[in-house]
Amino acid sequence: MSGKPRVVIVGGGFAGLYAARTLAKAHVDVLLIDRNNFHTFTPLLYQVATCALDPSAIAYPLRTIFRKYDNLSFLMGSVIDIDTEQKHIVIETQAGQLVEPYSYLIVATGTVTNYFGQKAIEDHAFGLKELDDAVILRNHILSLFERAAWVNDTGLRDALTTLVVVGGGPTGIETSGALYELYNYVLKNEYSSVSPKMRARVILLEAMPHLLAPYPERLRKAAKKQLESLGVEVMLDAMVSEVHPDRIVLKDGRSIRTYTLVWSAGVKTSPLVEKLGVDLQKGGRVPVEPNMLVKGKDDVFVVGDIAYLQDDKGDPYPQLIPVAKQQGILAANNILNTVAGRPMQTFSYSDRGIMATIGRSRAVAWIFYRIQLTGFIAWLAWLFLHLVALLGFRNRLSVFISWVWNYLTYDRSVRLILATSETDEALTEKVVAEETL
Repeated sequence: MSGKPRVVIVGGGFAGLYAARTLAKAHVDVLLIDRNNFHTFTPLLYQVATCALDPSAIAYPLRTIFRKYDNLSFLMGSVIDIDTEQKHIVIETQAGQLVEPYSYLIVATGTVTNYFGQKAIEDHAFGLKELDDAVILRNHILSLFERAAWVNDTGLRDALTTLVVVGGGPTGIETSGALYELYNYVLKNEYSSVSPKMRARVILLEAMPHLLAPYPERLRKAAKKQLESLGVEVMLDAMVSEVHPDRIVLKDGRSIRTYTLVWSAGVKTSPLVEKLGVDLQKGGRVPVEPNMLVKGKDDVFVVGDIAYLQDDKGDPYPQLIPVAKQQGILAANNILNTVAGRPMQTFSYSDRGIMATIGRSRAVAWIFYRIQLTGFIAWLAWLFLHLVALLGFRNRLSVFISWVWNYLTYDRSVRLILATSETDEALTEKVVAEETL
């Protein structure tokens, strides 16, 4: 043992990553744990799912990020228990279970897709939280178009090429816009010779009477108008009541025949937070002090999407990447302050605004919550900020080249069907059964 305080960070997302970066080269030993050996730039997951980017363009190996730092180690595994009394965690790894002690613990496990307890939705919908999710969805969509090109039944063909996205937040509008562009700019042309009557519908469902709840009315309307100008069908006040393998039913009784339901209607915290032994707030978030310590604990920090901390207005800080980054950095600095005998600092959010892209030359942005941008200028701002936020020069270069190529040629080059999941195999059986009726 080195004798230095040991900091264990659970989660290699934005909060955990920036906490680890802050502690690199400091007089502490750091162990970073994640179930993947890479960090994923989650804002661009939808571009992997819609064939615009290769998965490697938005993922960066965690060992590569920290290989220069002697005080930082990485362990690939899933944390299955936290013992705050004995100050250790239990990790399930490929080599078996390991027990790792800590002096200070930073929990940054992020969120998972919230299906609101609806088993049918969980069984039949596609989430978009992990890199695997994006690849599975890409395989699924491309496989359906391959089958639709050779289907004679018009109703079945239309169902195969009807893509439904639930959730009118940034993920929902970005995914629905990108899906329609994939069809309109690429797939429509490639399948026209074998199936000239094949068409695609992209439908965005939102349970509220407007899109993008945190945005001002002008940007909400602009987002809807830009989506519809692209070709996306936007249905507001549309709540899903039933989900089946081949259709969904809305609360008002309308039925949409589809084999693709992308669920972006909400998130919930990682189940691991229940191991902390504290009363959770709305959405399963962990109540923390302004210094990011868990209430009632003096050595456990919780940061990012799973942390519940209220701002000056009494509202919880949003589950956004800038919040996660800043909280991760603060928690790491407060550990260093404690080790050095200095007082801890409190969280003060530096908020630069919010933005969402809709498609080619289409976006909305609310810069510093003062300047409202729409269309091409907002789109350029979105491209620039996401490009500079990517980790690694290779990733930035790869994404930039892909974006330029896509813009100039209207092409989506990463149209590879790499595998067939069990879900897709079951779906294929269902489609075949219908086709033979």
